Amino acid sequence: PPAIMVLEQLAAESLAPTACTTIEEVGSTGVGALTIAFLILLISTIVFITRVGSSTTQKKFYYCNVFICGFATMAYFAMLSGQGWTAIAGCRQFFYAHYADWLVSTTLIVILLGQVAGAGMDVIFGAVGANVIYLFSLYMGSVSVVTTVKWFWFVISLGVFIPVLYGIAVSFKEAAQMKGGEASDVYGKVAWIIVISWIFYPVVWLFSEGFASFSVSFEVCAYAVLDIISKAVFSFIVMSAHSSLGGAESREIV
Repeated sequence: PPAIMVLEQLAAESLAPTACTTIEEVGSTGVGALTIAFLILLISTIVFITRVGSSTTQKKFYYCNVFICGFATMAYFAMLSGQGWTAIAGCRQFFYAHYADWLVSTTLIVILLGQVAGAGMDVIFGAVGANVIYLFSLYMGSVSVVTTVKWFWFVISLGVFIPVLYGIAVSFKEAAQMKGGEASDVYGKVAWIIVISWIFYPVVWLFSEGFASFSVSFEVCAYAVLDIISKAVFSFIVMSAHSSLGGAESREIV
């Protein structure tokens, strides 16, 4: 009936994003943060690449460091080049390049932490899987047009983010304590850097893509600081402890 068709059309239009005449884009401060993060991550990547050739038993840790910072470097280069973004609800610039980077780099961080701790592959894969679902849910929340759907995705992301933090702070830590030695002390340092810095990511999301309280520039600056800490600083600490990790036993993937 015509009446039903009209109602369906109105419902579809209510769910469609409003055409943006202007878009809130990153400002000069945000561009500066992108530039600084890009340079720091680029230099870090180059340093790790130069160290791969001279490493022996700890070569896998260097490779993880290379790709953790390397993927982040490419993501920041894309954002600096005006790529990797789209407009989301509220006519706000959204850098999906962050999520492409996080999907790869955080997965490698979880694997690296598991290797440092000497955790079993079942525990590592469990944490990796939960981390992927967390990032996917957070991304879907960012691009959602309907407010209730956005918050539904956010709740899902928090629900699976908790097991990720639990795996790093508890399960991996128990494995590191069982192994003992200097590697256990190294894990204690790097694990808390990751846990504390990662907790702030959904907080930034809450007030940027969520409530849109933060400007795009502030959001970009916040993510840049967190990325530098959780990638460059984290990787350098792991690298500085290469002598302690070199003789550590690890479980291989079979």
